[in-house]
Amino acid sequence: MEAYAQSPRKFDSDFKSRYSNDKFNYEGNDVVGSTKKGSGNYEAYKNGDPEIEEDNNTEGFDFDFSYINIIFYIALIIAIIFLAYLLINEGRPGLFNSKKSKKIDSDEAITAENIENTDINALITNAETNNDYRLAIRFYYLLVLKNMSLKKLIKFEDDKTNSEYLNELYNTPYSKDFSYGSYLYNYIWYGEFPISTEQYTRAKIHFTNLLNLVK
Repeated sequence: MEAYAQSPRKFDSDFKSRYSNDKFNYEGNDVVGSTKKGSGNYEAYKNGDPEIEEDNNTEGFDFDFSYINIIFYIALIIAIIFLAYLLINEGRPGLFNSKKSKKIDSDEAITAENIENTDINALITNAETNNDYRLAIRFYYLLVLKNMSLKKLIKFEDDKTNSEYLNELYNTPYSKDFSYGSYLYNYIWYGEFPISTEQYTRAKIHFTNLLNLVK
């Protein structure tokens, strides 16, 4: 087999100029290639190597739409929480409804939640107009409990007994009068005895004096 002789290779002195095109940019410069503005001639493309204009892409403005997505999801979460709050608190006094907006027209509707804002005096007047003295005495008793609760003398609760309220008033100036008022209330309301106007007037005087004492 015939051996081929190897001849030494030489580089042209201007070989670097042939590799100065942006195609041979291996340094990672931050550039974006685009055709030169105003070039629309065939001559610019006939050799398959159109003139390229280098632009720094840091000068452009690129809006990140991910921020819009984040804001959208945050707004959606807030709306869901708000809707859940409205559903849970429907019919209850809260941020968007007032305790005073619901009219109380019976003793059974008075609870620890609404007694503070219930116009019990109006209920007493209405009961007296209808000659329902038993109901009027019940409202008087509730009015006493309300005022004592506002004065922090007792803590009004729906299922608390009269004896428990009396224990809270132990060794206070109100203990004796409240005890007698509880007796009148139990006798008139729970005894279901019809009472005359005179009997009601005497009981009313006692509750009125007790209310003035609390004030």
